[in-house]
Amino acid sequence: MITTAYCQHMARYNRWQNQSIYAACEKLTDDTRKRNMGAFFKSIHNTLNHLMVADRLWLSRFDGEPAGDIHSLDQVLYTDFEELKKQRGFADDRADRFIATLTQARIDSALTFRRVGGNKDEVSMPMHICLMHYFSHGTHHRGQVTTLLMQCGVDPGVTDLPWLPKDFASPIFGLGQG
Repeated sequence: MITTAYCQHMARYNRWQNQSIYAACEKLTDDTRKRNMGAFFKSIHNTLNHLMVADRLWLSRFDGEPAGDIHSLDQVLYTDFEELKKQRGFADDRADRFIATLTQARIDSALTFRRVGGNKDEVSMPMHICLMHYFSHGTHHRGQVTTLLMQCGVDPGVTDLPWLPKDFASPIFGLGQG
């Protein structure tokens, strides 16, 4: 089972890695970021867009705020990298606001939602599974981006969870509960 402290720690890690990945991506030209490199979502830019789509969907399920007009998991929400980066920051703030209000009772409850695409029936599953998926999904796709960055000659830097800087704080909940 997970705790609120776990969620705060993972939210800090999520923000740290998003900032690191976007900083590494800024070293590339827009054409390079958008080049089809054979990844699941083709390019670095499209992979970052997919992560934004998925994060918005999950955050909407978590906090009840609208996700926007999302109709597919490969939808490109932002063609402009600077706008995508700005929206990434807003999404991380939104996640931190939700995590700051999270209680153990909420973590221990169920989450009911409808999927995007395919079978749109209502689904209910344990909230702790949804939260763990939210964090691991981001790690998975950032990992894909780090591979693509390395192929472009850009070192994304340290990505391992144990090396999250101890003083890297959320602007919403600070360093969290430990």
